[in-house]
Amino acid sequence: MGKSSPDFDRLVVEIIRRHCGDITEGAVSSRTSKGGNYLSVTVNIQAQSREQLDNLYQELSGHEQVTMVL
Repeated sequence: MGKSSPDFDRLVVEIIRRHCGDITEGAVSSRTSKGGNYLSVTVNIQAQSREQLDNLYQELSGHEQVTMVL
């Protein structure tokens, strides 16, 4: 989740692709908050290892535009 901006979902997908490769069609969905201030992006992946998940989490949570990672 992060502040709503035109490129936020693209940013999240690019980070995930660096760690997971191609993302299947339909694996990405997004939803704007009620007030329109935030955008949540959901990406379904099949992780290959705990290390992959840890690295992905670190990059996402360390990005200045990302507010929360679940």
